[in-house]
Amino acid sequence: MDIQAAKELVIKAGKEVVASGLIARTWGNISCRIDEHRFVITPSGRPYETLTPEEIVLVNIEDCSYDGNVKPSSEKGIHAAAYKLRPEVNFVIHTHQVQASVVSALGYDINRIDEKNAAIIGDNVPIAAYGLPGTPMLRNGVIAAMQRSDSKAVIMAHHGALCLGVDYADAFQVASALEEVCGNFVKQRYSELKGCAAESISEAYAYIKRRCSQEKLASVPEFEPCNSERNGECFTISPVGEEDKVYCFDIESGDLVAGEDYPEAAELHRAIYKKRKDVNYIVQNKSEEAVTVSRTVKKMKPLLDDFAQLVGVTVRNAAYDPNNQIKTSKKVVRALKGRNAVLLSNNGALSVAGSEYDATAVDMVMDKGCKTELGSMLFKVHKPICPVESALMRVIYLKKYSKQAK
Repeated sequence: MDIQAAKELVIKAGKEVVASGLIARTWGNISCRIDEHRFVITPSGRPYETLTPEEIVLVNIEDCSYDGNVKPSSEKGIHAAAYKLRPEVNFVIHTHQVQASVVSALGYDINRIDEKNAAIIGDNVPIAAYGLPGTPMLRNGVIAAMQRSDSKAVIMAHHGALCLGVDYADAFQVASALEEVCGNFVKQRYSELKGCAAESISEAYAYIKRRCSQEKLASVPEFEPCNSERNGECFTISPVGEEDKVYCFDIESGDLVAGEDYPEAAELHRAIYKKRKDVNYIVQNKSEEAVTVSRTVKKMKPLLDDFAQLVGVTVRNAAYDPNNQIKTSKKVVRALKGRNAVLLSNNGALSVAGSEYDATAVDMVMDKGCKTELGSMLFKVHKPICPVESALMRVIYLKKYSKQAK
């Protein structure tokens, strides 16, 4: 394939895969084979929405050497291995898609695939042994998985998935089919436990909520979720889904500057802004999965690489009670120390960051982390990433990749 055409196709694929929800922000990577010796791949740590042909990097399959000053994805070695092992493969998409990520924390191959998806992927999906992102251990694990299976998809333990295709359309189809296969895998587990079929994955997660909720966590009063943004010495806050209702408060005094009401979450947001000068945006997630985890888990440990990187090496659970706002908001602030998210007992999760872009990214990873936590509870397999490795990924992300993504 012509190099320029391949670069344009990778950019097009990046935008379409982001729109589909299979890849977000700078996570994952995409490549296209040029010939038997070369391929082009997305760069390291740059958003897909703004990529230009000049940022797509030409890489040598044999030794992963590359042209130019733009650094290719740290997973270029995995793409090179896929092209070496599979001569028929001309397009590779590495995703951090949600359901595949949930399964990635379980440690299981998928050996039961329905006929429709088996025709796309193959009759099984192997899981590759864990390795830190960008390391030979990760690459070798993926190679071993590809060597023991002819599947067009590989799940990377605690990480995501690798989807292989004869062209872009084929690779995209593999990624889409894999998400359905992984969702079916979770629902099958529910069916085994309950003796009846699950209509949806949400039904399987609701089972965890009923069975595992801790009385102390579940008894905390609920309050209306809000998002907010710092504006100098003040902050504006709005109920989730009601962005037309805007209230403005002075951070230091807590006085209402604009608006005619006082959201129950306002004191909590004020306390965070007052203590955390690095925080300029706060997002509350009250999805069913986030609420379920906030009712069942006192502390989350990373089951996924991107959770360790963006959220923190642990996430604590703290109760914010609208009837005792000042005291309980201080407890939440303490639980947030050194982290970008906190579980709010019976009220989901709160994500914080220096910008709306980063806070939204943390919220996305936190939401996926909650789904993965519930998946591990459903399968009774809870194997967090090594704390030392989690801490290492967190430090590297804060010092390097988070700056590249801006």
